[in-house]
This record gives sequence, structure tokens and C-alpha cells, in this order.
Amino acid sequence: MSKIKILIVDDEHLAREIIKGYLSDRMDIELVGECENGLDCIKFLKDQPVDLLFLDIQMPKIDGFEMLEVIENHPEVIFSTAFDQHAIRAFEKNAIDYLLKPYSKERFDNALEKAILRIKGQQKTTTHSLPEQLSKTIERIIVRSGSKITLIPVEDIYYFESNDDYVLIHTKTGRFIKDQTMKYLENNLPKKSFIRVHRGFIANINAIKSIEAYSKDSYMGLMENGEKIKISPEGYRKIKEQ
Repeated sequence: MSKIKILIVDDEHLAREIIKGYLSDRMDIELVGECENGLDCIKFLKDQPVDLLFLDIQMPKIDGFEMLEVIENHPEVIFSTAFDQHAIRAFEKNAIDYLLKPYSKERFDNALEKAILRIKGQQKTTTHSLPEQLSKTIERIIVRSGSKITLIPVEDIYYFESNDDYVLIHTKTGRFIKDQTMKYLENNLPKKSFIRVHRGFIANINAIKSIEAYSKDSYMGLMENGEKIKISPEGYRKIKEQ
């Protein structure tokens, strides 16, 4: 089999040097490059696919999780970070391993061997469930359109609209589309601001100007941008409670 192609993504020079040192005696891998941030990694992967990322989480511009959201068919990932609070979220992303800095070469080699087995198809992919109570509240949404990446603070969002396997995001600066589920958004958006008002809509209740009866069993909400959304009786009850 051809060599495993590896890319290091970390904003710390020393961290990248340590990984390069740990890989220096491996004849079965090819280190194809290194990036200082997530945006550089996205650009790199457009022209040169790799098999495995050693990925930091907290980096300038966009973090490691946000970067993975906008990469299509991203490589296998081993997270390498100084922060232990991201471990559960990392395994939700089906990470192979989670290396907590500083780590030994033995610990590194163990993670690398697991990655090689998975890449060669000798280890089944394992799905890890993220307990709802430990999930991270979304503070911003990252979307990609062609080569353009946009970060949208959740307070700038009027509402989300279900659109088959995607969601439409209606914001102060326009409309965006994202490959995301309404259930995930319902569970992870700030509960004090966002409510599932209808099976097809999640609304920022701060952006609702008024609500009017549409029929005997439904309502319409007028949003700050002048658009109207459907509100179910259950959604209306939730709004009143909030």
C-alpha cells in the first residue's frame, strides 16, 4: 500500500516540530505539509487530499471543529490539543484519538497505529454519541459558499428553515445554506433565544416582531426582516412560556 499522507494543523510552531520529530523514523508515512490555522488547511486540502490530520482545536480565525464542518469528505483526524474539555465533542466527530499535550512518543505512536489500521480498512469506524447535557452551545455558525467562508454570530440570525437535508439560515446579512439537521440546532442553540416553533422553523424569539392567528390551529410570526414563518400551537406555547 502507498504511504499514508499526513498533514499537521497547529498554530504553535513547537507543537508542529514535536509531531514532525515523532514521525521522522516512520517509513510508511509521508508528511505532505503543515498549516498554522484552519483556513490554510482548507486551502491546502482543495489541491492536495491527505489521509490523516493531526489537528489542534483552539486556533486563530476558525477552530478545528469549525474547519471540519466546511471540509467535504474530510480525512481521518487525530486531535492534538492542550485542552481536555473538548474530548467528548472530538469523538462526536468520529476522531481516531485525542492527544492531550504534552504527550509521549509512545502515546503518539499508539494513536498513529490506530489511524493506520482505520485508513487501511482493518478497523471499523466507531460512532461515539455525545451526551446532550455535555454538548457545546453554539455561539456562531460557519458556512461555505465556493471558496468563501462566513462566520455568523447566532445573535445575527433571525431564523432557521428546514430544506430537505439542509437548513436555510436567514440572517441580518442575507440567506445561507448549510448541511445541518434541525434536531442538532434545536439541541445546541442557546435555549434562551432560539425555539423550535414549528417542525420547519427554529426562530430567534428576539427577532419576532408580532404573532397573529393564521387558522384555528396555527399562527404566523412576523420577523424583523419582514418575512413570515409558521408557528405551531406547541411553538406558540413555548414562546409564551419563554
